[in-house]
Amino acid sequence: MTPETVLDIGTQAMKVTALLSAPLLLSALVVGLLVGMLQAATQINEMTLTFVPKLIVVALVILIAGPALLNTLLGFTTHLIESIPELIG
Repeated sequence: MTPETVLDIGTQAMKVTALLSAPLLLSALVVGLLVGMLQAATQINEMTLTFVPKLIVVALVILIAGPALLNTLLGFTTHLIESIPELIG
């Protein structure tokens, strides 16, 4: 196994990680921004007011995008396992 191969696998793993985490992080970011603007407008500074909507939205995103995220992870893992003979030899 050459250093280029290791770097290639690492790069692919980072891309898959970014693809898997992006929907969850972006949805939590948008909800946090909207709730933050609502808190600034109403001058209500309660920590649970930001946590609960983020939790609900992230759960909904997992329910909606979960199968697609799982297929992405499964495809990467399958490709990695199938390429083991090439990597060793």
